Amino acid sequence: MLEDHPRRIAAVTKRIAARRLRREPILGDWTAVDVLAHLRACADARGEAIPLILDGRHATLRAIDPRKLIEETDYRALAFATSFRAFARQRARLVKLLRSLPPRAWSRSATFTGFGTPRQRSVLFYARWVARHERAHVRHFERAFGDRARPARNPSARSVVESAVAETERA
Repeated sequence: MLEDHPRRIAAVTKRIAARRLRREPILGDWTAVDVLAHLRACADARGEAIPLILDGRHATLRAIDPRKLIEETDYRALAFATSFRAFARQRARLVKLLRSLPPRAWSRSATFTGFGTPRQRSVLFYARWVARHERAHVRHFERAFGDRARPARNPSARSVVESAVAETERA
């Protein structure tokens, strides 16, 4: 799912005009730009915890609230295509990292504070959390744009995702 979600989002948004992505609500008051900003904040808060857990030098980490983090970023102000490329690159790095892990690494954990009682969270916990959380939002994109795509000047779904993956592999 982690690898597939960016492809699915790209596939249904590739022919959608930028103004629709910024203005048309797809989830309550949230536009596609807002939902993508939310996914990026969640990826920053949860997905980026995985390398910190694996680093092993931080037995206790402070949890980051994605709802607060989004207010500290410019993700909502960015053009959808720009923000999506960053999301796809970040995801490609995460998938590459996860694919490289030996089985025992998935159970590595750290103690997270900042939301009441400190909690142990493993690599597997956060990978599953990100995948499951995104699944619903990917469906929001698909319901909103799957049957109503109109031609626009956005790059193709494959080129955005593949270029992000290729860029990550070169790094």
